[in-house]
Amino acid sequence: MAFANTPTERELEILAILWERGSASVREVFDLMRQRENIAQNTVQTFLRVMEEKGLVAHETQGRAFIYRPLYSRQRLVGQFVDRVFNGAVGDLVLQALQMKRLSAGEISAIEQMIEQTRQA
Repeated sequence: MAFANTPTERELEILAILWERGSASVREVFDLMRQRENIAQNTVQTFLRVMEEKGLVAHETQGRAFIYRPLYSRQRLVGQFVDRVFNGAVGDLVLQALQMKRLSAGEISAIEQMIEQTRQA
């Protein structure tokens, strides 16, 4: 994905919905977004159209509804971010993230388990 196609904050919000659901209609995305903020269905539809032009999502038609699905997984997008921003240095990303946010005991435990699994692999 080219730098110009990097998702905006709002596009990431929509992608998060699609990643969670696998695919969704404009109406479904709108309904979920409307629960958190005041947004118009036409605005959601416009975002999805632009995201399709950028190559972030694709749609298929079911009856009169457009059903959108993400073209990039969360992992692929994060990988591209790490490559661009941290020159592929995952450790630098982790250190930066750890400095930015206080972690709960559960989060620390989960990270420790992932590190141990990585060591064993």
